[in-house]
Amino acid sequence: MQDGLEGKVALVTGASRGIGQAIAARLVAAGMKVALVARTRSELDAHAARLGPGAFAHAADLREAAACVGAVDATLAHFGHLDLLVNNAGATKRGPFADLADADFFDGFALKFHAAVRLTRAAWPALRARGGAIVNIIGAGGKTPAPDFTVGGPVNSALMNFTKAMAQLGIREGVRVNAINPGSIETQRLTGRLEAAARAANVSLDEARRRNLADLGVARFGAPAEIAEVVAFLAGARASYMQGALVDVDGGVTRGLF
Repeated sequence: MQDGLEGKVALVTGASRGIGQAIAARLVAAGMKVALVARTRSELDAHAARLGPGAFAHAADLREAAACVGAVDATLAHFGHLDLLVNNAGATKRGPFADLADADFFDGFALKFHAAVRLTRAAWPALRARGGAIVNIIGAGGKTPAPDFTVGGPVNSALMNFTKAMAQLGIREGVRVNAINPGSIETQRLTGRLEAAARAANVSLDEARRRNLADLGVARFGAPAEIAEVVAFLAGARASYMQGALVDVDGGVTRGLF
């Protein structure tokens, strides 16, 4: 069954690598035109070139309010309309609470939470005009607090609340708003964490992976493409009755009901 996304336009943030890169590729494969937004121009340009003429690169630091508006304006200027916003940007700092400074919390909220809020505000009129959708890529850590994730956990929880609130507005105004909570996904960021854990414990990278999986209580790490598949589903007509859903794609790490 087709996604029903052919000819539509998406804006994907954090699209230069990892999950965002996979999302952009999946949406282009579904026939969408995609604006790729991230800070690193060289990586964006390279990925857009691989994806072909349906991809448009726009470099922006989304921690800045004007950059969020500028990303939406650039997308509309290039493609003429907007059907889907994927808020994926934002890697929050992880570590012992005593090692985290105020700046780490401010930066985490600025890039992941405030950017999503600002992009949603800027994109909403265009999405409303097209009966469009928003998919927020949040994270399982927003449901299961951890002492080494005191920046990302609260940021993720705030985004879940924001998703539910905007979904209620979306019912009235014709915009579907849903979210995905990935678990541990095979990205450069995860690899870096595992390498650091291997060095700290003086073990091999394979052993660090095995220990991390055992600590999480899951069978394996996820792949960026698996998150991208769920985005394509939530963006398409098959998910037309889904509104305000928080979809866990985490290998079973979230064990609570809520």
